Amino acid sequence: MDFAYDARTEELRARLLAFMDEYVYPAEQVAHEQRARLASPWDTPQVVEDLKAEARRQGLWNLFLPDAEHGAGLTNLQYAPLAEITGRSPQLAPTATNCAAPDTGNMEVLAQFADAAQQKQWLQPLLAGEIRSAFAMTEPDVASSDATNITTHIERDGDEYVVTGRKWYISGAMNPDCKIFIVMGKTDPDGADIRRQQSMVLVPRDTPGVTVNRAMQVFGYADHYHGGHAEVTFDHARVPVTNLIGEEGGGFAIAQARLGPGRIHHCMRLIGMAERAIELMCRRAVSREAFGKALAQQGVVHNWIADARVTVEQLRLLVLKTAWLMDTVGNRGAHTEIQAIKIATPRAVVDIIDRAIQLHGAGGVSQDFPLAELYAGARTLMIADGPDEVHQRSLARREIKKYL
Repeated sequence: MDFAYDARTEELRARLLAFMDEYVYPAEQVAHEQRARLASPWDTPQVVEDLKAEARRQGLWNLFLPDAEHGAGLTNLQYAPLAEITGRSPQLAPTATNCAAPDTGNMEVLAQFADAAQQKQWLQPLLAGEIRSAFAMTEPDVASSDATNITTHIERDGDEYVVTGRKWYISGAMNPDCKIFIVMGKTDPDGADIRRQQSMVLVPRDTPGVTVNRAMQVFGYADHYHGGHAEVTFDHARVPVTNLIGEEGGGFAIAQARLGPGRIHHCMRLIGMAERAIELMCRRAVSREAFGKALAQQGVVHNWIADARVTVEQLRLLVLKTAWLMDTVGNRGAHTEIQAIKIATPRAVVDIIDRAIQLHGAGGVSQDFPLAELYAGARTLMIADGPDEVHQRSLARREIKKYL
């Protein structure tokens, strides 16, 4: 594995860093002010649309897709440092570059598994940033950390599928631009193979029987920039059988294919969040004084900053190794490393952000700094895409198996 970025990555990094400095960071406060004046808090501030137009003009668009036909054609290893940069402003930069979840995972699913008609109707406008999407898997009434538990039914009735169930924390669903749900449910709930019971279907938002009930908060945040997280009911919602993605019984496998890249993308961005926290920590330390000397002269602050730097460098190397393995031996070959970064990265970044909050005192938990929102986002990722304990269980079993 070469630890130097290639020429294309370096060129894109330079352009993306300049884009962040010139456009994204100055837009953070503007976006907050514009959102406060919107008729609905779920509408998109104009400055976000302006950022999207500028990013697309500069060719900083769909960087996550390795398929050159649909995206930038970058490998995971090339995309990793770019995703890290966008993670420094997680509310704006991923959306500005059309690299925001859950659209990224949904576009990957459509690019890999959808037929030509489905791609034309849904993938193309997603790639163009004209619409948003949501992925409906998690349910409130079962432990969704085990995807085989889901109870939503997808029953065939002639030339239609009838979708019935209740989902929650469906990211992006509050955004009025969210036009399509990828819904995971059971087409064969009594099937002998529990991993062949599930399927995925495309359900347009305006389908009769689809109701977005309410927005779900995350540590008290509505997460407007992410499009919110909604509770959604599917009450005998009917869609054509042509809305099936792939084949009946293929939903679990598609979900696993979707979650691998999703997990590493989150970890890439988390490193950027940690870097932002370290920067804020250092700026605070040199600008504030307590007990007769600058915070930067306090020994405990030295420890926090040093530990944070060491941790970030360790995490980055593990994420880059994982990206390299995904590129060279595939997601299955990188399974252990994907789980390792999913366990290690959110946990460590939460600790770094927590120290930064502590250094900022009351300001750290206020709206005047991004730290509280960064903390909420990082802490949530210890649950999202599979709780840490699920990955620990699987990883430990793989290690033990070597000795049986």
